[in-house]
Amino acid sequence: MSSRRSVLKKSLILSAAGLFMGVRAPLALAQSVEASDTAAAKHKPLTPPPDLFDSQALDLDFWLKPRSLDLIRPASGERVQLLYWKDGEMLDSAYQQVCHLLRDVNGKKSAAIDPKLLETLWATQAFIARLGMTKPLEILSGYRTPESNQRLREEGIPAARKSLHLEGRAADIRIAHLHEEVLGELIQSFRQGGVGFYYRPSAKGGWIHTDTGLQRKWQG
Repeated sequence: MSSRRSVLKKSLILSAAGLFMGVRAPLALAQSVEASDTAAAKHKPLTPPPDLFDSQALDLDFWLKPRSLDLIRPASGERVQLLYWKDGEMLDSAYQQVCHLLRDVNGKKSAAIDPKLLETLWATQAFIARLGMTKPLEILSGYRTPESNQRLREEGIPAARKSLHLEGRAADIRIAHLHEEVLGELIQSFRQGGVGFYYRPSAKGGWIHTDTGLQRKWQG
């Protein structure tokens, strides 16, 4: 019987090959397989498949090579493709560009972004690139001013009162044609902080919250 692990692995590989043209397709595949599982298996705590997502199994060169980011900001129509880290050092001009892209678009204010967050964004792209998937990473939300965060709360949009977005330590992201569950579990495997899974029945699907706080996960 196919396991959930094999479903997620196939989802990522097929997404990388361009065989899933809609973001909900991997979920449909997962649901069809899970329908044949036992009720107990369905409610079993979810863990990342180590054969696909265990970042500890990656070779040292993966972590030492120069780091580039390909980011887009749908809210502003901006895109940056740049080398931001090389020879163990952050490239300041590139870092400033990334901080600007992750600014509070509504509040029109930028802030220093935690370098560990950039590491997570880069590792996510670099990992899936190994499977031939080179889609840009969409930044739905980066830094937030207290005013913007409160406005979201008043509008009923998920936003913690003491959100790490306020400190430049969190981002809400997605990658086109990659199901959010697969994206979230990949990020979770890096063990760098919190991961929130936000599933939505929209054309583009949901998104993943990633931050550099305590290791934890939740569904919103």
